[in-house]
Amino acid sequence: MKHTAKDLADKIDAVVEGDASIELAGVAAPERASSGDLIFVDAAKHTARARASAAACVILPPGLSVTGKTIIRAKEAKVAFAKAAALLREASIIATGVHPTAVIAPLAKIALNASIGPYAVIGEDAHIGECTQIGAHCVIGAGSWIGDYCRIHPRVTLYANTRIGNRVEIHAGAVLGADGFGYTFGDGRHWKFPQVGIVEVGDDVEIGANATIDRGSLEDTRIAEGVKLDNLVHVGHNVQIGAHTVIAAQTGISGSSVLGHHVVVGGQVGIADHCTLEDRSVAGAQAGIPTGKTIRSGQVVWGTPARPLDRFKEQYVWFARLPELGARIKKLEGQLEAKLGKS
Repeated sequence: MKHTAKDLADKIDAVVEGDASIELAGVAAPERASSGDLIFVDAAKHTARARASAAACVILPPGLSVTGKTIIRAKEAKVAFAKAAALLREASIIATGVHPTAVIAPLAKIALNASIGPYAVIGEDAHIGECTQIGAHCVIGAGSWIGDYCRIHPRVTLYANTRIGNRVEIHAGAVLGADGFGYTFGDGRHWKFPQVGIVEVGDDVEIGANATIDRGSLEDTRIAEGVKLDNLVHVGHNVQIGAHTVIAAQTGISGSSVLGHHVVVGGQVGIADHCTLEDRSVAGAQAGIPTGKTIRSGQVVWGTPARPLDRFKEQYVWFARLPELGARIKKLEGQLEAKLGKS
């Protein structure tokens, strides 16, 4: 969708310097941009790339300059660029209308302007909201509720009674509402513990491809508004994730753990059961958080078992020196044995 530089700047709370009437129709990296694309630079080392770009307009933070371009000046260039991209880029179409191969239960409630793709299955009493798109081969279980303006990509599966808010995007292959991994041992065998809760997903959440979110056991699994889950993230039963938390790929969160709001979790982090990551805490990539551990608000942890970043760095330095220290110890032992042998 086209916007003038001035219109775009007004909508993202920025200021235009130069020709405010130029039209912008997309976004791109400096090297790939055409004259109608918007680019951004947030560091002085990249200004040469912007200067050489065919783009006529660049978003810059205070203190940077690029000659020969219209500048949209914003305090945080990368954030402003993301906001601008949301206005300039039209989302790809997942489905249009209701495809004749879709299977829709008689008691399902589908908004008139919702779209259902080929071979999708919509269960009894399911609700599909306004302008929501359901991709090919999706399965929406009985009693599930999907809000307005959602984008459900192909082959997503929602088990029965899953609840999805508004403006949620779920990428291909994700599964929401499967039974949690809950068993209790007795009489020589594992007995399945009841998995009778549901999954609730708040507004403006994005769930990556092949992510899995288990239904609650006796309680519910809840994902609050604005949460972003990367591909291949697993969320166990009864987990609670607070607003605007981000979790990178291949992270696993075990049952009944609680993550506060604005938590950041790196890739391949393992969070055991009944852990708490308080508001604005950070778990670095591949961190391992043991059962029941609490990461305090604002704390940054790394390593396995997870520990404060400063301590992890100090210990890692010593770990890296172990071969050198081992050789020194062997040398000292040899000298000591030689001295004792002479005495």
